[in-house]
Amino acid sequence: MMAMDYQQEPHGMFLMIDNKSFYASVESVERGLNPLESVLIVMSEADNTGSGLVLAASPMAKKEFGISNVSRQYEVPHDSRILVVPPRMNLYIQKNLAINKIFRQFVTDDDLFPYSIDESILDMTHSWRLFGKTPEEVARRIQLKVRHELGLYTTVGIGENPIQAKLALDLQAKHDHELIGRLTYDSFPKHIWPITNLEKVWSIGHRTAAHLERLGIHSMDDLAHVNPYELRSEMGMIGAQLFALAWGIDRSQLHQVRPPKEKSWSNSQVLPRDYRVQAEIELVIREIGQQVTSRMRHHRQQAGCVSLYVGFARADTENDGRTGFDHSCRIAPTDNAQTIVATLLHLFRKNWADQPVRNLGVGLSRLSHCQNLQLDLFQEPERQIKNDQFDRVLDELRDKFGKTAVIPASSLMPGGTMLRRASLVGGHNGGNSFD
Repeated sequence: MMAMDYQQEPHGMFLMIDNKSFYASVESVERGLNPLESVLIVMSEADNTGSGLVLAASPMAKKEFGISNVSRQYEVPHDSRILVVPPRMNLYIQKNLAINKIFRQFVTDDDLFPYSIDESILDMTHSWRLFGKTPEEVARRIQLKVRHELGLYTTVGIGENPIQAKLALDLQAKHDHELIGRLTYDSFPKHIWPITNLEKVWSIGHRTAAHLERLGIHSMDDLAHVNPYELRSEMGMIGAQLFALAWGIDRSQLHQVRPPKEKSWSNSQVLPRDYRVQAEIELVIREIGQQVTSRMRHHRQQAGCVSLYVGFARADTENDGRTGFDHSCRIAPTDNAQTIVATLLHLFRKNWADQPVRNLGVGLSRLSHCQNLQLDLFQEPERQIKNDQFDRVLDELRDKFGKTAVIPASSLMPGGTMLRRASLVGGHNGGNSFD
């Protein structure tokens, strides 16, 4: 059997902490319910068409009714025991800040890395001995403090590096009575190599798992004992990363992580109902197109490619099997909203055939730095200059007085969503109270 020399690998102590069924747990606590016993789901965009999306389900809702965080409204059983509530994103953000404030009692700011709204990484390499005799004891202490102060349950993965902590969280802690799991270099082969469902392992998606299967790799044990040079030759850098994953190796330095540079701008929206009228659909396309273009202009960029995604309503999807269409169009680099919106409408009219629409998305890519206005020889120079000045005046007004300080009159017509979207947080209802 191949052996790995771990002497030169980083040996730290990391905690990956997940707030169990976060949105649903917060809503349960706010209603005086136990998060592990309540049957509650957080539903976004619930309506009489059944197209709402389950954003979070309590553990009991998952266990008793098989509801997942990607279930649609029409898939949720009609049962009086299920409490359905709308999302309140502002509340969840407040709770996330409160939880991370508790974590700062155990690590410095430099050693705390919020991973998402419900997960954080704590580098406790230099501090854990101040709070307990074992890493598990420290993890338990943190869990109880969060539980006592906020009423929320947390799940903790412990590892000698971040990847071990993440796998311990996903594969062990979530199934442990104490909600704690731990992996080390020594225990990694015992607990990870027997896994045959590769998609259960963090970072291995369906397509990657299928690729590995075609290479004769059917388990994490197989992945750990494949020729790493052949794997990299076949899969590139991802092959080298997968081989390291199979051995529990992670050399990343979290303190040195930098956010990636933006390579595109996009925004999408689930419409509040099925849109069947062309003018209403095009109104929302204009609104999203103008919003995305404004964001791009703030970064002094221009786009050379425009993309439009249109998702059909469920009823139409069931009729002909099509879920929608997604098309792109190359254009001369520009940051002008009118030009970009005109391209979006061209893509829509060319590909839409009267299907009811429920999802819309706009993307801008092939970005380049924008310094000065580049005039088009085939258009009036004065009109181009006025359009550019008009866009920038709108940007300035919205920056100073808010996104809804100036809106097109068309957004007040039936179908307009600009005012409604301005109140959303992360694409969902911000909420401040029970609805």
